[in-house]
Parts: sequence; C-alpha cells; structure tokens
Amino acid sequence: MSKPLKLAVVGHTNVGKTSLLRTLLRDVDFGEVSPRASTTRHVEGARLSVEGVALLELYDTPGLEDAIALLDHLEHLDRPGERLDGPARIQRFLDGAEARQRFEQEAKVLRQLLASDAGLYVIDAREPVLAKYKDELQVLAGCGKPLLPVLNFSAGQAQREDEWREALARLGLHARVAFDSVAPPLDGERRLFESLALLIEAARPRLERLIADHEEQALARRQAAAQLIAELLIDCAACRRSVAAQAQIEREEIAALHQAVRQREQQCVEALLRLYAFREGDACAEDLPLTDGRWGDDLFNPETLRQLGVRVGGGMAAGAATGVGIDLLVGGITLGAAALLGALAGGGLQTARNYGGRLLGKLRGQRELTVSDDVLRLLALRQRQLLAALLARGHAAIGVIQLDSVGAGSWRDGKLPEALSRARAHPEWSSLNPDAHLEQVERRAQVAALAAGLAT
Repeated sequence: MSKPLKLAVVGHTNVGKTSLLRTLLRDVDFGEVSPRASTTRHVEGARLSVEGVALLELYDTPGLEDAIALLDHLEHLDRPGERLDGPARIQRFLDGAEARQRFEQEAKVLRQLLASDAGLYVIDAREPVLAKYKDELQVLAGCGKPLLPVLNFSAGQAQREDEWREALARLGLHARVAFDSVAPPLDGERRLFESLALLIEAARPRLERLIADHEEQALARRQAAAQLIAELLIDCAACRRSVAAQAQIEREEIAALHQAVRQREQQCVEALLRLYAFREGDACAEDLPLTDGRWGDDLFNPETLRQLGVRVGGGMAAGAATGVGIDLLVGGITLGAAALLGALAGGGLQTARNYGGRLLGKLRGQRELTVSDDVLRLLALRQRQLLAALLARGHAAIGVIQLDSVGAGSWRDGKLPEALSRARAHPEWSSLNPDAHLEQVERRAQVAALAAGLAT
C-alpha cells in the first residue's frame, strides 16, 4: 500500500495557512486563526483518509518572518571551493546554531518541507507583490521540493491575482491555483488536487481517489440537507392547533404556534450546520412574520375528503346522506351540521377516532390554527438560502450567516409542492402535534418526494 502524500503548508506569517487547512479538512477547530502575526508557532499535522486509508497528510507550519536575512545567511554558508546545491545548503543551515536561535521559526518550516513530498505556498492575494515574498520563494526552492502557490482570499474585490500570476511566472512558477479559504469555489478542491497531480504524477491515483470521495460526500450532504428541509416543511404544513373562538385565547395560541414553528426552524438550521461541520452559532434566522394563522379552511380540502372516502367508504357517505339541518360553509363546500353528525355515525369508530374531534369542534365554534402558505414559502426560501451559503462557505469563515426572506423562483411565486398539500390533511405527520406518527409509509414517501425536488 502506498504511503500518503505529505504536503507542507508554508508561507509568510498571517496569510491564511491555518485557514486553508480548516477549509480543506472541514474542521473549524483546527489550529488557531487570528489577525495577530505569528499565530502558529509549531508544526501541526492532519490526515485526509478514504475508507480508513490515509491518502494525504497536511502540515501547518509557522509563518516565515525574515526571509530576506535568512537568504543572505544561506548565501554565505558555502565554504571556499564549495558549490552546494539547494538541499545541501538548507541542511547545513539546519545543522547550525542559527537554526536554533535567530531563525528558529524558519527552521521549523524548512525541516517540514524537506520531510514532505511537496509544499503549498500560501499567498494572501490581497497583498502587493513585495521583495520579501520573492525571497521566501527562493529560500523554499532551495529544499528541492515541488511548490504549488495557492492564491488565498482571492474572492474579494481587493485581490491582486493578476499581479501575483505575473510575478510567479517570472519566478518560473507557472502552476498555481486560486482557493479562497473563506469563500472557496465549488470546484476549488478539485482544481487544487488536480494541480498537485500535475506536479507530482506519482500521486495522481491517490489524489483522484480523494477527489472522487469528496464529490461523493458533497452529493450525500446535499441529499441529507434536502431531507432535513423537507422534514421541516412537512412538519409545519401538517401542524394543527384547535382553539376556542375567543380573542384572548386565539392570541395566546397564535403566539404558541409562532414559537413552536420558530423552534422547529432553528432545529433545522442547527442540523444543517452540523451536517456541514460548522458551529451552532454560524447562522441566525430573523424572526418569522407569523402575525396570523390560517383558520379552518383545511378541514374539507380535497386531500382530506379523499382520505375520508378511502378510509370509511360507503359508511361515511351513507351517514352523511341521513343528516339534514343548518349548513356550514367551509372552504367552498356546504355540508349540513346534522350531516356531519350522521357522517360520524355512519363512518363508525375509525371515523370518530380520526376525525370526530375536528368535526365536532367545528360545530362548537372552534377554529383550527395552521401555518399559512406564505410562511411555508418563507421557511423553504430561508433554508435553501442557508444551504446555498453553506455550500459557498469555508471553514475559516467567522462571520454569521444572516437569513431573511431573500429568494426567488418557484418557492416565492409558484404553486406549492403536492406533498405539502397532502400534509395539510394529515396532522399526525407533524412532530409539532400530539400523537404524531412520523414513521407512516405515506409520510416517508411524501418527505422523499419533497426532498427530491429540493435537491435539484
């Protein structure tokens, strides 16, 4: 079995070496990230593995601080009559006293690069091309290892990527890659590993396997995220609260529903953050505009009526036919109050158990409080917005993702998915309702159908 490819992550102090590693490792806790110079003082390593096989070892190193003086020191190490090559000169430096004193931090970097297969030279693309960076590259080149310059922080408007590309080419470094550790491009890892494969042909199989595994994981995360959002939307669409038609009670129940839905959305936010290995506080949703509920119109929606027919068959119809009395207009359908009682009697125990409370509540003047379509749309838009932000977020990012109602497309203007219309008639599908039955086959099928649409 081949050994893992070893990469030393090197560069000037405070250019984002640890930030780059956090994003590549998907680990917000790797190392220490700070605006202070020289935050990293020691070499720290981590592995990327596939199915238990280590394919890549990454080593974070301290920042180079005084390459100008070090380069001058190296140029005076040759003895009379000697012409040492780069690695021999670097080794002589490491064996000397200056490597343990004045250039202690630089020595740690050079030792790790010598022990590695290649180096990632991290550049803050916002910085001007200064002489000290050229001297750093000359010092590092003395190790005789392939170097891949990584233009970090290249997504911002202040970046100087073109200047750096020209300067690197003049130094003979024509292979380079832009990879913003705060906002990495979706294909950033692929391009970085493919560039490494060009420099180190022997490592190509390991790097290609790593690319394939990362893309499989990314797809699995997208599907799992869609499942989480679908669960949230089904939960909220099926949520139903029966409330007495009294103003104070209604206000209290609306507030309770508001809080329940808000907490359920936050659960989804936190689950998405965990799925993408971010911290719990990395996203914050603004308060939901749940100032009103939706009252009563769902008791006789087409899905409810269809379900009644399927469940009770002719008994329901026969019972309803015997009833006469005061009409109750609900959702555009007129049904006599006595017909409702007859339906309960004709439908039998199953009907009474599943629908009796709701039907009788109607006759007693109760209302049913549910979550409006507009709020469902907003929930979907915000979770999709969060998912898009997580896909474009590096693990070195420290800003909080703010969720609001921004969004467009079918979720804002089009017809809601059929799965949510079906959920309206199934209060037992919602974890926000008492006596929920979340493992029903039909519920799982509707969650799957909704998730499939969300994943596209």
